[in-house]
This record gives sequence, C-alpha cells and structure tokens, in this order.
Amino acid sequence: MAAKKEMIAMLLAGGQGNRLHILTKERAKPAVPFGGKYRIIDFTLSNCSNSGIDTVGVLTQYKPLELNTYIGNGQPWDLDRLNGGVSILPPYVSGEASQWYAGTANAIYQNINFIEQYHPEYVLVLSGDHIYKMDYRNMLAFHKEKDAGITIAVLDVPIEEASRFGIMNTREDLSVYEFEEKPKQPKSTKASMGIYIFTWEKLRRYLIEDEADTTSSKDFGKNIIPAMIKNDERVFAYPFQGYWKDVGTIESLWEANMDLLNPNLPLNLGDPLWRIYSRHASTRPQYVGSEAQIVNSMLTEGCEMNGQLNYSVLFFGVEVGEGASVEYSVLMKNVRIGKNAKVRYAILADDVVVEDGAIVGASPEDYPNREEWGIAVVGQGAVIKSGQVVLPKQMISAVEKKEMI
Repeated sequence: MAAKKEMIAMLLAGGQGNRLHILTKERAKPAVPFGGKYRIIDFTLSNCSNSGIDTVGVLTQYKPLELNTYIGNGQPWDLDRLNGGVSILPPYVSGEASQWYAGTANAIYQNINFIEQYHPEYVLVLSGDHIYKMDYRNMLAFHKEKDAGITIAVLDVPIEEASRFGIMNTREDLSVYEFEEKPKQPKSTKASMGIYIFTWEKLRRYLIEDEADTTSSKDFGKNIIPAMIKNDERVFAYPFQGYWKDVGTIESLWEANMDLLNPNLPLNLGDPLWRIYSRHASTRPQYVGSEAQIVNSMLTEGCEMNGQLNYSVLFFGVEVGEGASVEYSVLMKNVRIGKNAKVRYAILADDVVVEDGAIVGASPEDYPNREEWGIAVVGQGAVIKSGQVVLPKQMISAVEKKEMI
C-alpha cells in the first residue's frame, strides 16, 4: 500500500488537439515543442514539482508514444519517486470490456483505483496544454479556507473575449452560483483555466453518479461542475493573476512563442526559484557566423546562424544559411533553411528543410484583406523545394509534399 498523500494531481493529456492541425498529426498536443527547449507539458509538470506535489497521474490516449517516451520516469521534473512520482495512465482492458476515455470526467473515473491507493484528501485536476506558472499550494489553502467541494482557478479576461471561455458567475465571497460555457452574452469576466481542486470524497461520489447517467457527456465542464452547482455544493472561484495561455490553436501557439520575446512578459523563464524543467538533447554550442544578424530572438544550443534572424524562436539544431532571413517565426528542432530563403510569420515543425531561395509565409502588411493572411505551417519532415512559395495560412505536410513531387 502506498503512503498517504494529502493531494495528488491528475493531468489530462489525452486530447487529440485538432486545432493544431498537422502539428499534432504524429504527437499529442502536450508533447508539442514550445519556447526553444520545452514541450507544452513541461509547464504543468514543473508547476506540480515546484508546488511540492510529488504524485502525478498523466492520462494519455491520442498518439501517446512520443509523450510517454518524453516523460519517461519523470526524472527531469524530480518526479522519479519510489512512493508516488509520475505515472502514465492510458485506457486499459478491464475484465471483458475495454474502453477509451469518453470524456474528462470518465478519464478520472477509470482511474479511481490509482487515486485511492494514496488515500488523498484532495485531487488536483489539470490540463496539459496551458502555459503558465502557478503555486498550487496557494490554491489548496484557498480551498481549505472556503471549505469547498471544488475550487476552480479563474482568470479575469477582457469582456469582449469572455464568450470564448467557460465563465464563472460568482457572489461577493467568490462562491459560484452559475457556470456558462462560452456564453454569447457573458455576465462576468471570470474565465475557467481548466484547473480544479476537488475534495476527493465529494468528487468520487459525483464521478460514480455521472458514470451511471447514460445521457451524460462524462465531462467536468458540461456535467460534473453544473451538477455540483445545482446541488448547492460549495463551489468557489480562485482568482489567478499572471500569465496564462491556452495554446490549443496555431495562432495562440505562435503568439505564446512570440510573447517569450517580450522582456516585460510576466512569465520569467529565468526565475531560479521556479524553474521550468525539461528533457532536452545534449548538442554542441550554438554558432553565429560573421555575416549573421540577430535581433530580439531565442537560439538554443546546436543552432548555426549565417543569415538574418528577427523576432523568432529557434529550437536546437536549426541551421540558417547565408543570405536567408527568418522573421516572426518558430523553427523547431533540426530545421534547415537554405541560402537566400525567406521565412516570415511561420511555424516549421521538426526536421523541415527549406531549400535555397524558397519562401514560406508573408507579412500581414502585404495582405490588406486580413482574412487572406495567417500563420504558414510546415509539418514534420516536409521539404520545401528551391523556388517554392508557401502562402500565408497554408499548411504543408510531408505526405502532401510527396504528392506534389
């Protein structure tokens, strides 16, 4: 029997991530590279480790191989423990039945036995696709102070953006009397961050009741939370102040990478008291050639820069040839940019090759009709031939490229 834990974390990392299109064609969304040397899931795992939470269940389902390999035994996040640590929790066969995770609540329900071996008083439910830094200990203290059944972290968003989120309507004491999923006419600006602390005994009962309801979507936002509010359970909103970004779309993923180049961003990656840990390759130091020009950008180890780089994020092993220019772009590991090629407002996945003179993306200023403009995306392993032009909003995958040849 495992030792008792006051609170364990259950990290939902199994979503397909359709809105990232070809970037999640071969990997789960939490495994998508971010910020030069991280994966998206690094932020949530690091928050757990920095908050003193040493037991984390990671629920995977869609394309789990790369994510599972990346997490491994949890050593980079100090989660390689004999009692607790990080555990990968895929769907499994039970008796004669096997079942994929049918929803966020069902995913937790299917792992009740995992949770109960630690006899927790509280369960922290997290998403693996958000960029932020949070001390979950403060949220737990709030939960205890309010004697809550569930505490939901909320972020104050501009009223004009509130209709994109699940919105919590609260009383003065921050108790929640109504939850609205993406309301057309939002009554408040308190947006759910997808971070929940449940009193385990309470959650366990609701999970079992929800599982027995054949009409339920087995979802926290659609079923569990509305049911708890309807039953007058103590539901509270925990206000969070700081940087938080859902990187579930091409645009938001690009914006979040660009945000890191803002020196005034309230997300300090260099904070020695709250490090963001990751598993990364050991490669040679970066090299900057005599003709290179670099402005306001991130270069990771192993990069070789001989062209112009402006407001961009480069992962390890990226090479930029002579006369080439890269602007407002994200280049993932081992991308090669040929001589005199141009890359603007683009995301290039791992191992992409842009041959000499090719053009990927364009500046929004060149498109007066903004509906015609967007971030260009090149998928993992694709080759953009010499002279080829990839237009804004266009997505090129390796398979599509073979068909074009």
